[in-house]
Amino acid sequence: MVKRLMKVATAALILVLVFSSAAYAALQPGGPSTNGNTNINSTLSYTEVVKILEEIESSSKGKVEVSTLDQYGKSEQGRSIYVAKVGTGPQKIWIQAQIHGNEKLVTEAALQLLKTYAKSGDKDVETVLKEATLYFIPMYNPDGAEMNIRHTKLAESGKLIDLNRDWTLNGFEAVESEVVYAYWAAVKPDFAIDLHHQGLKQVYGTNESTSFSLGISLAPDGPTLPGTGYNDITKQMMAYVYDDLKDYGFTHIDRYQVWIDREKGTAYDIDIKGGVVSAMMMGLNYKNLNPENHSHPAVFFETKGNSTDGSLGQKSNGYLTKQNYLALKSLVHGFVTGEVEEVNPEDWYNIPYYPLAGYMTDYNGIVPVGSDSGY
Repeated sequence: MVKRLMKVATAALILVLVFSSAAYAALQPGGPSTNGNTNINSTLSYTEVVKILEEIESSSKGKVEVSTLDQYGKSEQGRSIYVAKVGTGPQKIWIQAQIHGNEKLVTEAALQLLKTYAKSGDKDVETVLKEATLYFIPMYNPDGAEMNIRHTKLAESGKLIDLNRDWTLNGFEAVESEVVYAYWAAVKPDFAIDLHHQGLKQVYGTNESTSFSLGISLAPDGPTLPGTGYNDITKQMMAYVYDDLKDYGFTHIDRYQVWIDREKGTAYDIDIKGGVVSAMMMGLNYKNLNPENHSHPAVFFETKGNSTDGSLGQKSNGYLTKQNYLALKSLVHGFVTGEVEEVNPEDWYNIPYYPLAGYMTDYNGIVPVGSDSGY
């Protein structure tokens, strides 16, 4: 009862802080607009991320270890990819952000969570650090981040590559993909969370702008995921987060879906095999770096807007960052303590979503509901 009252009080305070400014307007359909590219001066640059990581490590009293993945290579433009490690427990949790360079607020959220683990002595934090070891990659795509574009650009040809479609046996065109894959294969995580931004949409059946979507890149109960063995656990994870955050006033949550047909009122779930977390769930073995086909469950979060299409507003950045921070902290704790496994997997369908028409794939076009693509 006390915990519930504290949660209500916290939500009320957030409502006062958020809705007392122009941030309230950002919750309306369409969301904030700057009529062009978002001013990125208030978002973190590559240099600032490196500095913050170094500061966290220095002030953590040995809790946090920051390093680069230079042993595997650097980005196409020669930048180091940084990773931070915290915790001493046997469960390995992988958190990556900004695989798309114009999806910037998620990097700050990841760093805020890392700071919490570095400095907080709260019981729930100590439980996580005792039971798990966390691996943070706060800026997967440093070149795209500096160019403020979704992709990275190949050094030799200038070709643009979407790093989140590059983990395939015929892929790995970008150096960054090979670098991070090699590290993933060495770490062999037990669970992964991928942080993104998305376009603007409305929560189905409402006039509210979606601020936060919960996604699984191999659609639950779809053509591929049941064959991996992670169909139920991923649904439990997302239902757990939804139940924990749905009452916060600044967050309007739905399921991540693509290609919404507004005339029919239907949408398509994503089922891509070349996405990074998809490849993790499928146990991709590239260059025999993962000969045992190690795999694990993985999910992703999507925050509205990005920094290149004018769909982020400066005054909304705080609550957009905070929703990622709270969701990350909640899901990590739920996974580590086993609370996630107590959730009914079918609660996934309690998360608002558009009626499902089919699956958008990167291997067989549009797959209608009820089809079996064959895992």
